[in-house]
Amino acid sequence: MMVSANGGINQQRVAVCNAVAVARLLNATLVLPKLMYSSVWRDVSQFGDIYQEEHFINYLKPDIRIVKELPEELQSLDLEAIGSVVTDADVVKEAKPSFYLKYILPILHLNRVVHFVGFGNRLASDPIPYHLQRLRCRCNFHALQFVPKVQEIGALLIRRMRQNATQFGTLDHHLVGPFAESKLKGKRYHAHKASTRYLALHLRFEIDMVAHSLCDFGGGEEERRELEAYREVHFPALMEQKKTKKLPSPAALKSEGLCPLMPEETVLMLAALGFNRRTRIFLAGAHIYGGKSRMAALTTLFPNLVTKENLLSSSEIQPFMNFSSQLAALDFIGCTAADAFAMTDSGSQLSSLVSGFRVYYGGGKMPTIRPNKRRLADIFMKNNTIEWKVFETRVRKAIRQTKRVFSRPTGRSVYRYPRCDECMCNTDLSA
Repeated sequence: MMVSANGGINQQRVAVCNAVAVARLLNATLVLPKLMYSSVWRDVSQFGDIYQEEHFINYLKPDIRIVKELPEELQSLDLEAIGSVVTDADVVKEAKPSFYLKYILPILHLNRVVHFVGFGNRLASDPIPYHLQRLRCRCNFHALQFVPKVQEIGALLIRRMRQNATQFGTLDHHLVGPFAESKLKGKRYHAHKASTRYLALHLRFEIDMVAHSLCDFGGGEEERRELEAYREVHFPALMEQKKTKKLPSPAALKSEGLCPLMPEETVLMLAALGFNRRTRIFLAGAHIYGGKSRMAALTTLFPNLVTKENLLSSSEIQPFMNFSSQLAALDFIGCTAADAFAMTDSGSQLSSLVSGFRVYYGGGKMPTIRPNKRRLADIFMKNNTIEWKVFETRVRKAIRQTKRVFSRPTGRSVYRYPRCDECMCNTDLSA
């Protein structure tokens, strides 16, 4: 079974874990997954540039057989001609195991090989056999370990966020392996130095998110023209919908909590939660829509806000430039290791994977701030006439309602909600 995973690094991670489960279901040997080149991400990185191949193969050996290449006798086959190429269009979203057994297994028996091209979110969360759900969990939280190159710079990034404290965090070893302890070497006499705490923030406000939302962000006619032009190129199906259907107005979308939080709104939320000018913030991602002017509110109130580009020297970050997936891996490490993690869009794949990782390894002590955008929208609409103390109380109440670590709801991703019998041995961790 071959898989070419599409999307960015986080979508590809989910695809790889799903592929492992499907290979086990079909009793197939899995060829080491390929990562598809995307015109959006423009990254030629392959699996071995991001994850440790040998660890991946050996860790999953009790569950499935994984090989690095297709056997020689199958390499000459024209897979498309013989019907062994299966695309996302051929597989329903959230397909059940029965779909694969009915439609894919016969192809595998007939041609001895099947190649999934795309393979995004193509395996259901429920109903699914216990051993397959457990295998997806093992793949995500154990089998996929970053290569030493990423781990080393990720450890450096964490260390600088903590201002070179000698303590290492709860999740560091799971993220950066042996490099979690490298900072202790030769510094035993400083072992008492406490770790500086920091907040990680994933501000999902890139142009693709902004344009696809169909919301209004106060930029007037110029903004509307710019976003409309972007949609014409990148979201033709959405543009077709706009022509044929009556879609909700920007105001209606906002009131329903369907618009991304703007940087200005994020500032208000964080300030209401008690974060202040002294707070050290690691900002994940890049290319915030609107650039420096849009970020001014954040950087003014939080002068200790930094990105990986600020933390690392040009020589340290140079090997990762032009490799967006490898840069995203550094963001994943910086966010997951943080003392607190705040997201502005709970639908983001990065935010989902980071929050799941923090639940799985955090022992109930790694808080994640997941705003209820509908509640916040109602509060923000009244912020011209509301007293700060009242505003602060309402924001904290809105955030508190999303604070608990829930057991995995039926049908929801095990990557985001690992607190279930198939994934975690102990599901009674305090929230």
